[in-house]
Amino acid sequence: MTGKLNGSCFYNLSYFYVDCAVNTWRSSCGTMPERLTEMLMDTWTPLIILWITVLPSIFMAPMNQSQVLPSGSSTGLKRLTEEQRVLNRSKRGWVWNQMFVLEEFSGPEPILVGRLHTDLDPGSSKIKYILSGDGAGTIFVINDKTGDIHAMKRLDREEKAEYTLTAQAVDRDTNKPLEPPSEFIIKVQDINDNAPEFVDGPYHATVPEMSVVGTFVTKVTATDADDPVYGNSAKLVYSILEGQPYFSIEPHTAIIKTALPNMDREAKEEYFVVIQAKDMGGHMGGLSGTTTVTITLTDVNDNPPKFAQSLYHFSVMEDVALGEPIGRVKANDLDIGENAKSSYDIIEGDGMDIFEITTDAQTQDGIIRVRKPLDFETKKSYTLKVEAANIHIDPRFISGGPFKDTATVKIVVEDADEPPVFSSLTYLLEVHENAAINSVIGQVTAHDPDVSSSPIRFSIDRHTDLERQFNINAEDGKITLATPLDRETNMWHNITIVATETRNHSQVSRVPVAIKVLDVNDNAPEFASEHEAFLCENGKPGQVIQIVSAVDKDDPKNGHYFLYSLLPEMVNNPNFTIKKNEDNTLSILAKHSGFSRQKQEVYLLPIIISDSGNPPMSSTSTLTIRVCGCSSDGIVQSCNVEAYVLPIGLSMGALIAILACIILLLVIVVLFVTLRRHKNEPLIIKDDEDVRENIIRYDDEGGGEEDTEAFDIATLQNPDGINGFLPRKDIKPDLQFMPRQGLAPVPNGVDVDEFINVRLHEADNDPTAPPYDSIQIYGYEGRGSAAGSLSSLESSASDSDQNFDYLSEWGPRFKRLGELYSVGESDKET
Repeated sequence: MTGKLNGSCFYNLSYFYVDCAVNTWRSSCGTMPERLTEMLMDTWTPLIILWITVLPSIFMAPMNQSQVLPSGSSTGLKRLTEEQRVLNRSKRGWVWNQMFVLEEFSGPEPILVGRLHTDLDPGSSKIKYILSGDGAGTIFVINDKTGDIHAMKRLDREEKAEYTLTAQAVDRDTNKPLEPPSEFIIKVQDINDNAPEFVDGPYHATVPEMSVVGTFVTKVTATDADDPVYGNSAKLVYSILEGQPYFSIEPHTAIIKTALPNMDREAKEEYFVVIQAKDMGGHMGGLSGTTTVTITLTDVNDNPPKFAQSLYHFSVMEDVALGEPIGRVKANDLDIGENAKSSYDIIEGDGMDIFEITTDAQTQDGIIRVRKPLDFETKKSYTLKVEAANIHIDPRFISGGPFKDTATVKIVVEDADEPPVFSSLTYLLEVHENAAINSVIGQVTAHDPDVSSSPIRFSIDRHTDLERQFNINAEDGKITLATPLDRETNMWHNITIVATETRNHSQVSRVPVAIKVLDVNDNAPEFASEHEAFLCENGKPGQVIQIVSAVDKDDPKNGHYFLYSLLPEMVNNPNFTIKKNEDNTLSILAKHSGFSRQKQEVYLLPIIISDSGNPPMSSTSTLTIRVCGCSSDGIVQSCNVEAYVLPIGLSMGALIAILACIILLLVIVVLFVTLRRHKNEPLIIKDDEDVRENIIRYDDEGGGEEDTEAFDIATLQNPDGINGFLPRKDIKPDLQFMPRQGLAPVPNGVDVDEFINVRLHEADNDPTAPPYDSIQIYGYEGRGSAAGSLSSLESSASDSDQNFDYLSEWGPRFKRLGELYSVGESDKET
């Protein structure tokens, strides 16, 4: 197959359109005139395209076989190499396996894309051309006789850039292929039909204020849907439409930079910039698109703080609480954020130690507070010099001046009615415990700090002196003793003294007073504990029997020192003597040996204990000495019982054994008697539990008079019945006993009360009866009563009972009732 694709070999350059046209002319008409060639070379591309499109319809003559180079393909399609495309060559080979068609072409007729032709076609119309592949039959249609391919629809390269189709020549009569199918491509040639677009716009950017020229701000990007390879349809150039002279943009990189130095945020913070992107390299006729960039200047610390005024006046009451704010100062800073933060300080003034200034983190105000108490009577005004300085300083702008400012603050102290002031914050008083009643133990003083100097009255807060042990003089504050004191009972007393202005009772002050009770020697020493000494019969002379110690409730300054002695009449005691130890204790010693319990079991030794106070106090304590039997090692074994059992010849161990045997024998006897008593009383045990130690609850309510399971109603209704054995049905006994036959039947005519008593006596004496309490309900009313029956069921038997005439005598209210009953009686008689 030979492809004569006149005017269809489109490359990207317009010059090749001319090349195709020149070669088409040469193949059909011979050499083209030189002037026509120059005209074609200088003509605009749209005119060339139009000319090439019309040209195939004029020159339809087939190529000579000598003008087509042989093809290496078996299909017979002829093509030339790229090196052979020269305008002045004598022979031309076509690259037929790709065709071109302009996008967006909208002529009145379908556009001719190309023509297919085979060397086997002799021109007798026996060859049929078939087209298949992308868009075959819909977008592209082939003339089966001539092989012309037309585009039937308007094409868009941005939707589909190329189409792959397959062509084949077949016999028109038999439809047999004359050659194998050949594949070729139709490319959609791009035109500039798409404007640039900023996909990510609009943009927002920031740049620090006071930046130098050329500082990077941001970069924008536009896209063009046209073919970036063919022509300049997608070649973009950027420019600024609005935003000059503050900013500039690189034409090809779209980088936005600052174009003006020292732009001040405080003067203008935000800029609105319009950017344009134009294709065709920015030349005339190109399409363009725009976007906006909002550029905000960020703050830098280029402004110092500045006080709104140079002098501030404040007044404060002298009784203001410590730490209370008395005023605020403000240093304004044109910067924002961290760059506007300032710290305040007092740098000069006569109140630097009285006042302090801190920074409010929210408002950036300087808050002046009181550090120490103010006193109008001492100083009435203060002058301070405060400074506000930026915390964060930018070194680039340090040359612009100090980033701080100062202001003067005058503070006037105003007089206030102050409460009384004590001469001391606390008082400590001392008094001896033997001080006399109404004696003065101390004094407190207070004064009114105000100029008016109101008189002061003193009192004791009785919540701190509930026992009212102290009094105070309301005029001079002297504290006196109201009740005796005892150091041994309470060594410290803490009371509160209240001072009140007589002219203004709301002005009150309080002060704590601690009263320490001093000791006097008013307690005699005594033994630390009740001592009882034990003396062995086999003890030796001079042996220490007991060591005793003494205590004294008093508290002398130099500590306790006790003196021990015997009573004057017992100084020459033949049995015992005493010895003072260095640790202020006393040792009791035996004078001889051979003590015997049989002669004397207990000895009493009175001892006098004296202290070293002034005057000295003493007391007599008696030590009990008991004579005991001891082992050879001096260990006490017996002090009482053995003295009486030794003549019998029994030891203590033997006595204990005998006593244990007696107790065991008594226990055995008690158990034997208890078992004998309960031998004939068998217990009913349910679930291995003693019923005497349990409470068993019954929830059975019974069935009333119709329930004959719990008792024999016939027996109660007939007391003369047979006295037979009736087993209980409320329990299931473990053992079955024979019915009781010991009692004779109840004679006829006995009353039911006597019958019940008999049954009760039998149950009480029956050893087989379980220890349950039960309630029996009897419906038997007895045989008669002296009072007669109380029932109205048989009242109709008596005529006298039915006489209701007395109702008429009761008054008009009962007259009608009597008539009704009378009518009823007469009707009944009738």
